[in-house]
Amino acid sequence: MDIEVLGALSVRENGVSITPTAPKPRQVLALLALHADQVVSVSTLTEELWGAAPPRSARTTLQTYILQLRELIAEALTHGENERCTAKDILVTLPGGYRLETRGGTLDYREFERRAGAGYRAMDAEDYSGASRRLADALALWTGPALADIHAGSRIAMESKRLEEARLCALDQRIEADLRLGRHRELLSELTVLVNQYRMHESLHGQFMLALHRSGRRGEALNVYQRLRATLVSELGLEPSAALGRLQRSILTTRPEAAPAQPAPRRLVTR
Repeated sequence: MDIEVLGALSVRENGVSITPTAPKPRQVLALLALHADQVVSVSTLTEELWGAAPPRSARTTLQTYILQLRELIAEALTHGENERCTAKDILVTLPGGYRLETRGGTLDYREFERRAGAGYRAMDAEDYSGASRRLADALALWTGPALADIHAGSRIAMESKRLEEARLCALDQRIEADLRLGRHRELLSELTVLVNQYRMHESLHGQFMLALHRSGRRGEALNVYQRLRATLVSELGLEPSAALGRLQRSILTTRPEAAPAQPAPRRLVTR
């Protein structure tokens, strides 16, 4: 079974989609896919589908959704060669819950974690070229926001947020690697988009300030700081971090070629 959640949900068996069109069964499949090869309890699935006030028929309705998914899996299995495997072997009923078996298939979020981990290790070893390449490979797995086509309840929303934070962390480190490789001019257009998308993300703003300053655009770099400060003060009642303040003062007093080696440390405020 091949699973993709880093964008629209896609679950395939023997190359055939088993993703239903109805919203509730899609939610069930999405949550099972996020925890592939692990048991997902009935209570967790119920909370995802109906929140804190499930109907009396919740368990029966959930069983209906599981049956619908198994029918799709059974149809996909007819396209394969393993006649001994059944839909119940892939979507397994266990005491208290269900488990979606991948049977050695691909999971894009686990591949993302593997590639990103290799990138972080390269950063630790000061192999910035390798880190940039590996982190870019990890980020290339994303085709949009995680599970962008799923009407998410509390559980899927939490998992999607976790995945988004992991993506931002990998993006932050890839940009840092590129800055260390002297690619500041190449980063300007990307960072222009990112700081508008993440208006209170201090690390991205610090990286943008550094890229602008190293490109000989000190005034614009200082304007980035002032815009961020105005946003933080008006929306959160906070001043920028001390580290970002030090970066601003350094830009005021140094030449572009002598700019600080690193941007401000991360403080993930992503809205």
